[in-house]
Amino acid sequence: MGKVITLRSLLKELPKTRRGRKVVFTNGCFDILHAGHVRYLKKARSLGGMLIVGMNSDSSVKSIKGDRRPIVPGKERGEVLSALACVDYVVPFNESTPLKLIEAIRPDILAKGADWAARDIVGGEFVKRNGGRVARITLLKGRSTTNIIRRVIELHADTKRNQR
Repeated sequence: MGKVITLRSLLKELPKTRRGRKVVFTNGCFDILHAGHVRYLKKARSLGGMLIVGMNSDSSVKSIKGDRRPIVPGKERGEVLSALACVDYVVPFNESTPLKLIEAIRPDILAKGADWAARDIVGGEFVKRNGGRVARITLLKGRSTTNIIRRVIELHADTKRNQR
């Protein structure tokens, strides 16, 4: 079985693989994976013994980020995420939030970027009520998919101007 897995399959697999290890859950779009994502995921994994990544599906990304996103299709985003040694499972989801996944998985630790206020972290209260904790991870400054897209557009515009 690969690392990209449905929630149903994960829930069958989890009792066998959990074996007393602390489960860390995080989520995101992970469109155009970059160094900020990698460092964030490594840090999240260091908080426990297993990292499960909820990945927004293409339709979910589109509903959150707009019609021009995602840049990279979900199947490819899942493949890239699953190639990272720090990631144990990638679970795509269609909803706008990962609450359903969090409630089903019941992670010991819910990790989210420090750009999120603690009170706004979806599933945070659920995890705490069930004996877990929420960890806010400092992000690599200036690294984001949006910034990468902006930079590509700027460079492409400069190239077009210089070709005239």
